[in-house]
Amino acid sequence: MTSTGTASRKPSVLRVGLAAGVGTSLEFYDFAIYGTAAALVFGELFFKTGDAWFGTFMSLATFAIGFLMAPLGAALFGSLGDRRGRKVALLAAFVTMGAATFAMGVLPPYAAIGIAAPVLLVLLRLVHGAARGGENAGAAVFAIEHAPDRRRGLYGSFVAIGSPVGSILANLAFALVLLLPEDDMVGWGWRVPFLVGGLVVIVGLWIRRGVAESPAFQEMAEQEGGQPPSHSPVLEVLRTNWRRVALTAGVNIGLNASTFALATFMLSYATADAPEGLELPRQPIVNGSLIGLLCHALLNVGSAWLSDRIGRKPVMIVGALFSLASALTMFHVTGLGTVAAVNTAVIIGFSATGLLFGPMYTYFAELYPREQRQSGLGVGFHVGAVLGGGISPMVANRIISGTGDALNVGYYLATLLLLTLACLFALPETAPARTSRHENTPAAPEPVTPGAR
Repeated sequence: MTSTGTASRKPSVLRVGLAAGVGTSLEFYDFAIYGTAAALVFGELFFKTGDAWFGTFMSLATFAIGFLMAPLGAALFGSLGDRRGRKVALLAAFVTMGAATFAMGVLPPYAAIGIAAPVLLVLLRLVHGAARGGENAGAAVFAIEHAPDRRRGLYGSFVAIGSPVGSILANLAFALVLLLPEDDMVGWGWRVPFLVGGLVVIVGLWIRRGVAESPAFQEMAEQEGGQPPSHSPVLEVLRTNWRRVALTAGVNIGLNASTFALATFMLSYATADAPEGLELPRQPIVNGSLIGLLCHALLNVGSAWLSDRIGRKPVMIVGALFSLASALTMFHVTGLGTVAAVNTAVIIGFSATGLLFGPMYTYFAELYPREQRQSGLGVGFHVGAVLGGGISPMVANRIISGTGDALNVGYYLATLLLLTLACLFALPETAPARTSRHENTPAAPEPVTPGAR
């Protein structure tokens, strides 16, 4: 049990939501503006080739590189969070992300410094990825461990909505930049969202300054006599819970692939020249993404709230099924070749993935004991993100280049969503509303032993 003093200082829902959700939104804004810039301008600025579509592919490849570093970041920051505290790890990841974003904003293009430009961009993207790996897992555990046991889904949604809200902010930033004349947008306008993203780290630090360490970690630290555990939490979770880490990754593969295909690939596909793209104007496509991301955010909260009442798995399975149906129909709709068609497909796709994503952080956190929680959630989530969202825009680009048929992108996404469904069925339910466990502490439950249900 937490001490009386700790309990009396328990922060409000609003305070925890701001600390976890606003910080994650700002962090994901930093991460997402790279994806938007990669789809719209980085191919021209940093990856000059004789083939514009291949230049876009190279730009999207650097987007994927950020995902490759995320599992390492999840391991590093997750170990810090499980050993030294959730709050310490959160602050370290957040500052790292802001510094890398600001540096991108002042980076000279290929025309100015040659090959050094894409090399430096890749290095900064690697830092981006590592910080992302630590931030969202840390924020999720931080929020969930402050939550009453039957409201963990809702508290976890504060972090889940950070992704769509951060993407909305990134798209809004570029929607404003696209109002500039083309030469100004390419010459200097694209830098503004990055410079702003580097500076808003100060806002995130201010928001998080007054929220105490999570009660579950404080209790664990007291039991350890204030000393961090001698073992490595990452190695421990891989040794004792490797199956759950693998299934966690599998659940996230289909979701992340679909989400980033919508958020990043669809921008390049809709606006690129024929025959690969649809040659649609940038501004209305970005506006459509904004509406889709808003629907995604609203369904994040709604599905998380519902998961506290009927269970995590039923909600997520329905979300996965809707996402599967969306993937199979999305490119039939976009094949009409109009702005309205593309935006309709994007809005439906984001709504479906929002239903799947809402309870996900809470569900993953509940699968692991508290001494492994941040490491297990972070590594599992981000391995899935690498194999899903990290490469899906790049794979989609090559599918169209190789086959000339965008329908094949939908089949690719549907296959990964089938994997998501299979892994969901293999994992246990964790929500108190669907189990016999009735904890009195705000920490997430210990994982159910496989086969014991």
